[in-house]
Amino acid sequence: MKSLGRHILVEFHGCSSEILNDVPRIESSMVNAAKEAGATIISSVFHHFSPFGVSGVVVIQESHLAIHTWPEYRYAAVDLFTCGDSVNPWTSYKILKQAFQAEHGSAVEINRGQLDLLEKASIELGELREDATQQLVVPKYSRSVWFTDRNENMALSIRHKGDCLFREKSPYQTVEVFDTFEYGKLLAVDKMVMCSEKDEKGYHEMIIHVPMVAQPDVKDVLVIGGGDGGSIREILRYDQVNNVTMVEIDEAVVRASKEFLPSLSSAFDHPKLKLIIDDGIEYVKQASADSFDMIVVDSSDPVGPAEGLFSKAFYQDVYRCLRPGGVMTAQSESPHFNQKAFVELNHCLQDIFNPDSVFCYLAFIPTYPTGMWSFTYCTKDGKHPLEDFDRQRSQDMAQMFNLQYYNSDIHSAAFCLPTFIRNMLEK
Repeated sequence: MKSLGRHILVEFHGCSSEILNDVPRIESSMVNAAKEAGATIISSVFHHFSPFGVSGVVVIQESHLAIHTWPEYRYAAVDLFTCGDSVNPWTSYKILKQAFQAEHGSAVEINRGQLDLLEKASIELGELREDATQQLVVPKYSRSVWFTDRNENMALSIRHKGDCLFREKSPYQTVEVFDTFEYGKLLAVDKMVMCSEKDEKGYHEMIIHVPMVAQPDVKDVLVIGGGDGGSIREILRYDQVNNVTMVEIDEAVVRASKEFLPSLSSAFDHPKLKLIIDDGIEYVKQASADSFDMIVVDSSDPVGPAEGLFSKAFYQDVYRCLRPGGVMTAQSESPHFNQKAFVELNHCLQDIFNPDSVFCYLAFIPTYPTGMWSFTYCTKDGKHPLEDFDRQRSQDMAQMFNLQYYNSDIHSAAFCLPTFIRNMLEK
């Protein structure tokens, strides 16, 4: 070999846009390309950018493989640099072209550090060389791959273990499960965090126990969405509940949760549960008036199949389906992350239930962008969540169920809104 290293500058055109925006898939392809070329892998770091694009590098003992993608142009720029002659970078080129489903690839090879232009310095290492040789170990491979939930202005990134445990593109959305270092298994829909094992109780305990404690006579419950199973798990702790009907549009969410999130999905086989895989919007449209004591709208963000769950027509049907004295609770977005949807939904609910029967409350969920999340409690001439609050019952329920987030103090405090949120909700 007449040079210190071989450097191949690569351009891939006509690639799969979906693949070029998929961090775990790109990372695994780059790692595989390095292995197949005979490289010794030391570490990998990959990150997703908003709204499109992935950058990453696989550090190898012989140098590196680096990439940046432009999914919107179906284009990837790749940098393959290997030192010595033990690794063939052209092997990596062929593997990546196939992995990215590129229609066309072009590359130029540059010899780096041509030996006839270099003069080797005389460095005497002496005993240092002998000590280093005796301590030489095979490098331990480390991975740094990140999942990012974002909008056009902000993002939350969570490091996971690199492989996607579950991925399915259903007729409605892309459902994924990742194993994160900090929060355990994480369920994502269309690259948005739905829940994680470590902090899901903040969400599910607050969306369920606030209305259940405030309305102790609930017998028949309807849950729209909630395919991870966390909400029905909390509802079915209460013996007085006779029936729970759950309408989830995407069977893939239920299946992913059953397989990888057993701590959330434990109630799917409960005899009081009736699970319907269908459109919740159509279900409430067809449901009889005064059918339920409580309705829970456990939806994802207002995009894709969940968009209609933020409409006035839907909540008019929800109101009709509630019995007199009934309660409805819904996740109502983040006052920071999705201000427009947050304000519009609360104003919509005030128009339907009347302002004196609509109450916004907060919980703090680290894996949701900004950490601050809201719920909205609405009654059909039912009990006030604070004035009629039974503190002793709340304490008893929290202790009996060994709840990790909800307690009687949290129940009261959750309705204390910061001034900026109060101002946002004024009509």
